[in-house]
Amino acid sequence: MKRIGILTSGGDAPGMNACIRAAVRTALANDLAVAGIRRGYTGLIAADAVSLDRAAIRNTIHLGGTILETSRNPDFYTREGRLRAAAAIERMGLDGVVLIGGEGTFHGASLLAADADTAALVGVPGSIDNDVYGTDYCVGFDTAANCAVEAIDRIRDTARSHERLFFLEVMGRTAGFLALESGIAGGAEELVIPEEEVSIDRISERIRAGFTTGKKSAIVVVAEGKTPGISFEIAREIGKQLNADPRVVVLGHLQRGGPPTMRDRVLGSLLGVAAVEALLEGRNGCMVGEIGGDLRCTSLEETWQKKKPLDENLLRIFSFLSE
Repeated sequence: MKRIGILTSGGDAPGMNACIRAAVRTALANDLAVAGIRRGYTGLIAADAVSLDRAAIRNTIHLGGTILETSRNPDFYTREGRLRAAAAIERMGLDGVVLIGGEGTFHGASLLAADADTAALVGVPGSIDNDVYGTDYCVGFDTAANCAVEAIDRIRDTARSHERLFFLEVMGRTAGFLALESGIAGGAEELVIPEEEVSIDRISERIRAGFTTGKKSAIVVVAEGKTPGISFEIAREIGKQLNADPRVVVLGHLQRGGPPTMRDRVLGSLLGVAAVEALLEGRNGCMVGEIGGDLRCTSLEETWQKKKPLDENLLRIFSFLSE
C-alpha cells in the first residue's frame, strides 16, 4: 500500500471534511501518498484528482459540505462506466480508495468490485438520513438532527403565540431517523415517517385529544418520503378534519449545510482514521462503522442490501412522550 484515493459521493453531509482530514493525516503518518478524487464517481471515471497534503486539509474540520465536492453519476450504474473507473484507478496508481457516502455510494462500489480486479475499497458512512446498515450513526446525522430541533424550537414559539398547528418537514426519503429523533428532542406532538402507514384519522384524533386536555398548539414532524413537499397535502387533509388553518415549514437542504457539530467532527475523525487503518490491515470491500461504541467492519453488500431498522425503544417512548 503506497498510494490511496479519497472521494465523497452522493449527498453532502456535515463532517465529511473532518473525515477527509483524518484520513489524509493518518495516511501521511503511515508514509502513504494521497489523491483527492473530485466530484465523487464523476471524478473517478475522469481520473480527476488532486494531491492532498497537510496544507490541503488544514483549517477544514469546521467546514460543512465537502472540499472534494460530490455528485451522483448515472454512468457508474453501467458496466461500461465502472470499467472506465477501474481503468482510471489503475492510471492514478491507487492501491486503495476511501469512499465517504451512503447506500448509493456503497452499492456502486460493490458493483465496481464485482466487475474489475481493482484497488481495495473501504467505505465510511456519510448521510444525514442515517439509513446505512452497519453503523449506529452516519457522519452528518447529528448536525442535521440538531438543525431540525432548532427549527422546532423556533416554530414552537410562533405556534404557541398564535395557537396554531404546524407541520415541519425534514429530510428522510426512505427512513425516519431524522424525524423520530428530532421529534423526540423537540417535543413534537406527532410524526409521519416512511416506516409507518400514514393515518390522517389517527393523527387528527391524537391532535384533537391534545387540544381537549388544554393544548393550544401542536407540531407534527414529517419525513419527506419519496415526494418532498408531501407535508402540504397531509396538512391540508388534517386541517379539514380539525377545522384548523395549519402552516407548513419545509427545511429541505438547510439540514445539509453549516458547520458540523462536535459529534459529527469526532465521528468523522474516528471513521476517517479507521478507514485508512483498515486499508493498511489489508481489508477490502467493507465499510467501517460504530456500533455500541465499538468500531466494526461491514461488507459493502450488506450496507445497502440490509434495511437499517429504527430504534424500537425510541418509537415506543415517543407514543407517550408526545401526549
